[in-house]
Amino acid sequence: MDAADGPQPRPPSPPLTRPSPPREHEVPVWLRGVYAAVCLYLFLAAINVINGGLKTLHTSSNWLEKVFAYGENPLVALMGGVFVTAVVQSSSFTTTLIIIAVASGQMNLGTAVFAVMGANIGTSITNNLVSLGTIRIRRQFRRGYTAALMHGNVNLLTVAVMLPLEWVSGALHSSGHGLLTRFSVALAGWLGLNPIPKPNSPVKLLTRPVVDVFEWLGDLVTSTDKAQGIVVANVGLVLLFISLVLMVSNLKGALLRRIEGLFSSVLFKNERWSFGVGAVSTVIVQSSSVTTSLMVPLVAAGAIRVRRAFPFMLGCNIGTTVTGVIAATANPVAAAVSVAICHVTFNVIAVAVWYPLRSIPIGLARWYGRLAARSKWYYLLYLLVVYVAIPAVAFLISKVIWG
Repeated sequence: MDAADGPQPRPPSPPLTRPSPPREHEVPVWLRGVYAAVCLYLFLAAINVINGGLKTLHTSSNWLEKVFAYGENPLVALMGGVFVTAVVQSSSFTTTLIIIAVASGQMNLGTAVFAVMGANIGTSITNNLVSLGTIRIRRQFRRGYTAALMHGNVNLLTVAVMLPLEWVSGALHSSGHGLLTRFSVALAGWLGLNPIPKPNSPVKLLTRPVVDVFEWLGDLVTSTDKAQGIVVANVGLVLLFISLVLMVSNLKGALLRRIEGLFSSVLFKNERWSFGVGAVSTVIVQSSSVTTSLMVPLVAAGAIRVRRAFPFMLGCNIGTTVTGVIAATANPVAAAVSVAICHVTFNVIAVAVWYPLRSIPIGLARWYGRLAARSKWYYLLYLLVVYVAIPAVAFLISKVIWG
């Protein structure tokens, strides 16, 4: 029998394949871009709605002046700057208010310098609030909260160094002014600045219609300016969280894949560019709270690395000082100009010290960001310690020293 007549091997059966699930409909990139622009607009409008409500509240009750009226010693002045900035969510607004108060003689220069330090701490509360928009997803929250902590760490560490130095050097000098204040006064003595009006922020102009609508609605449902300010500020806070959640969800997926290359190759291609983008964007927007808060969801979504976001935050701190300089030139009193110079000097020192030593604020932020990602109680603990416990202890110390 021929071997060819024997049983032939059976051909292999085709492999079993599972039916692939139907692909989700891909949203066109142009539509995602429009969606992102709407979310960004709502985010910026929400911040200005909050500010509008708080300014209405301030006009009706003068509560900002009442806070700073108790700032006759450095620690209380510092706490006042932290509190006001944490509430209004704008260090530029607080610094401008301090400069106006100094120019009008309602606040002395020594108090103003410590209040400006507090304003730098208080501005980081906005980033902490913004990071809550990513709290549902642990990885995103860890990255976003780390970015927020980096900004706060720089300001906290700088104040921890500068406040004792300014305090002690002032106590040892006949004028009662510390090194930073004396430097600012000397520079203001020969620096000539022409008075110019404070320009309108383009963001404020663009978002003004939304602010007007909410203020009109607030006036419709309330009977007093104080109540209107409270309602509008709270509605703005709700709008802020909604816009953040929508913004972060849109940054994921197809849009993130497309914009990641733009960020890495153009806007944040190196640390110098990142620093410059932060400074210029803050000068244009006139609010470091806005620009640093925009960075938080971008880092949370993975579009920008945490380490590359650090120089951007430093640039924002430099850019925000321009508003104070403009306010000082609109009120060209020597003491007011000195406060503006002090604000600039403080933030320049922060960059000069902590950029070379950036591993310290970044490392602390990464460590605590991991803790908060594992347990959200650490997030609450940070707020209580930094914005409640430390100010309370400082107040008790000030009462013992100054009576």
